[in-house]
Amino acid sequence: MTTPRRGSPLAVTVLAMLQYKPLHPYGIQRLIKQWGKDKVVNVGQRTSLHRTIDRLAADGLISVRETERDQAYPERTVYQITEAGRSAAREWLLEMVARPKPEFPEFPAALSHLLMLAPQEIRDALERRMEAVGRALAELDADLEAEAGSGLPRIAMLEAEYLRAVTAAELGWLRSVTDDLRSGELAWSAEDLMAFAEAAD
Repeated sequence: MTTPRRGSPLAVTVLAMLQYKPLHPYGIQRLIKQWGKDKVVNVGQRTSLHRTIDRLAADGLISVRETERDQAYPERTVYQITEAGRSAAREWLLEMVARPKPEFPEFPAALSHLLMLAPQEIRDALERRMEAVGRALAELDADLEAEAGSGLPRIAMLEAEYLRAVTAAELGWLRSVTDDLRSGELAWSAEDLMAFAEAAD
């Protein structure tokens, strides 16, 4: 059986959770949050999780194990990973780790249009972001310290290490840019920009 189309981060995460034990969708979502994987995979929208589960089932990567019936809860379908699912998860995971993929996050796109704003507006917005990123960095540090104290092996914390490194790098960059805006080292004029745009025609 050939591996279905490239997996998404959520698809790989669902398959990873099901490698440990069969679960119903709510159990998958709960385990993702308990293990802190919701910091790197968006499981806020339950419909996205259900669509991913439906696609994995249609592709033969997971199968229905049983349907739980409990008077206290609605009927729940319990899924298990198939051998094809184990194989696909490994293949997708190796590809995601080894091959950088062009991604288009919101922040760089916004940075590319900062000329629509006044310098003071830019500095104020970047300083607000700097405060938020600083709080996020402190939370990541606290999480890593707690996880290290729990005896969890480092391999289980690599995504938190990566997020911490990226967040620290962003915070350093934000400080540098806001300092340059404040000192006047980062400056521009409408005339220079118009001249550049006209020369590019």
